[in-house]
Amino acid sequence: MSDNERRERWALVLGASSGFGAATAIALARDGCSIIGVHLDLRGSAASADQVRRTIEDAGVQVVFHNVNAADEAKRHAVVEDIQRRFAERREAGADPFIAVFLHSLAFGVTLSYISTDPARKEVSQRQIEMTADVMAHSMVYWVRDLFHAGLFGPGSRIFAMTSEGAVKVVPTYGPVSAAKAALESHCRQLALELIPHQITVNSIRAGVADTRASRAIPGHEELFQYARERNPGGRLTTPEDVAQAIVALASPRLYWMTGNTIGVDGGELMGSKQAGE
Repeated sequence: MSDNERRERWALVLGASSGFGAATAIALARDGCSIIGVHLDLRGSAASADQVRRTIEDAGVQVVFHNVNAADEAKRHAVVEDIQRRFAERREAGADPFIAVFLHSLAFGVTLSYISTDPARKEVSQRQIEMTADVMAHSMVYWVRDLFHAGLFGPGSRIFAMTSEGAVKVVPTYGPVSAAKAALESHCRQLALELIPHQITVNSIRAGVADTRASRAIPGHEELFQYARERNPGGRLTTPEDVAQAIVALASPRLYWMTGNTIGVDGGELMGSKQAGE
């Protein structure tokens, strides 16, 4: 048994209460990881977060959820400090914890056109573009850096970020998110370069179109879903569980030399030949 296999595996999931984050947290828990979830849910969606946490608890692992804004610097520092404290307590109890998996799955951005000739349709503002990029892309760098300097990663840690076809394709009103996803993939490549000497890998996960709370917020999502079903060789949408199972597999210690990639988990959707409007 390797040193990593003897260590206590924890996963930190940003966006843990729904969609890809929730499914991945549950799958990792069932694979033996204790879970730290960060999510932002108000009264209307708090029940969903509670259900995810209970499902993780049923897997028999430790679970801690923080209902905070993951893009807020002070909140980020508080979560990192809480993890440090918890890990120190675990070490006093004889364990050797580390963050084996970190998933950045934040889907909070603005979907508005850059330029509109219709006075009734708003154009995206500078502040909205910057907020979208900060939440969905730049926060990845800040979280990884803080966790690294706090000594919470270690050899064998696996870092993942959720991206989409939107990083390389255009969809009406999706421009701010598309730019953020492209930046996120670039951040992952740079982090992979800087962290491979520490035996830490970083990869982007390009999920196919999935029916999630975030995707339903995209204007015209029904058309987008139908187009994805028709184009996907598998004849269906990607599910969060499809992606979660892939991340569990990619977190294997055997994949120590696989880093800096954008990995498709989409049933072949990207290679679909049907063109929009056909």
